[in-house]
Amino acid sequence: MSDATPTTDSPGFDEMARDIAEVPAVEVIVTVAVNLMSAAAVKLGLTEDADEHKDLDEARKLVHALAGLLDASTTEISSFHAAPLRDGLKSLQLAFREASLVADEPGRGPGEKYTGPVFG
Repeated sequence: MSDATPTTDSPGFDEMARDIAEVPAVEVIVTVAVNLMSAAAVKLGLTEDADEHKDLDEARKLVHALAGLLDASTTEISSFHAAPLRDGLKSLQLAFREASLVADEPGRGPGEKYTGPVFG
């Protein structure tokens, strides 16, 4: 058995829970949304090394999850936060449409279950 004594370099669960308790829910939601956006952009090939990480199946999942999160949290976060997130989502949905070899029917693209059809 190993000696798994916590060090000062890695905080314990109680310390992490206290740290998270101090963060407002809006900040957590926005941070998760931005992380989903960033990951989707990478998977859509919108970065410098585009072809290396492009994976439309993965991008679809991320964009869909982002749309679901925004749909569920819109009433919980202010329009100050929600508006730019919705704009970013729409940009990702349009980028997905452009990157797809076979276009989804309107309303069937990633996240369109929550946002309605996205047209370029």
